[in-house]
Amino acid sequence: MARISEIRNPEAQATVLWQGQRPRMAAAAAALSQAVYQETSLSFREAEAARMRIAQINGCILCNAFRLADGLPGLLDRMGSGEAANVGEGRGPPPGPAFYEAVETWRASELFSERERLAIEYAERIAEAPRDLPHDDAFWARMHARFDEGEIVDLTYSITTWIATGRFVHVLGLDGACPTAPPLALAKTA
Repeated sequence: MARISEIRNPEAQATVLWQGQRPRMAAAAAALSQAVYQETSLSFREAEAARMRIAQINGCILCNAFRLADGLPGLLDRMGSGEAANVGEGRGPPPGPAFYEAVETWRASELFSERERLAIEYAERIAEAPRDLPHDDAFWARMHARFDEGEIVDLTYSITTWIATGRFVHVLGLDGACPTAPPLALAKTA
C-alpha cells in the first residue's frame, strides 16, 4: 500500500509518478541512478551481487524482482534517457536464477568469485555497519587486492544509491504500487 498519493501516468496506468511531489529532488535521484547503471565498469555479476544483497536488506519488492541485464534497456526507455543501455558483452554474462537465489546465503555458496563475494560483503557492511568499515584495515587490504580505486568508487556509488532508492521506494510502499521506475522526462518537466 502506497503511503503517498498515487498519481498515475496517463500513458501507463501501472506506473506511479511519485516525482510530481518534489520534481527537482526526483530528477537528481533519477540522474544519479542512471549514472550508476550507465557509467559502471563492474561486470553484471559483480554489480548484481551487491545490488541484490541491498534489495534483500532493504526489503524492496521491486528491487528484488529487477534483473539488470534484462531490465535496464526498458528502465532507461521509461526514464526518457535516449541512451543505449550499458549491457554489452564487456560486462560478462548476466547471472542466472541460481545466482540470485544464492545471494542471501553467499557465505555458504560456491557460486561466487572472490570479487563477487567482496561486492556482497561490502554492500552488507555499508548497509548494516557503516561506522566500523573505515577502520577495518584487513577488509580494505582485501578490497584493494581485488579492485582498483576507480572500481571501489564505482561500487560505493552504486551500493549507496541502491540503498537510498530501494529504501525510498520500500518505506513509501511504492515497491508494490508500480512495476518500474517512472519516466525521468516527467520529473524534469514537472
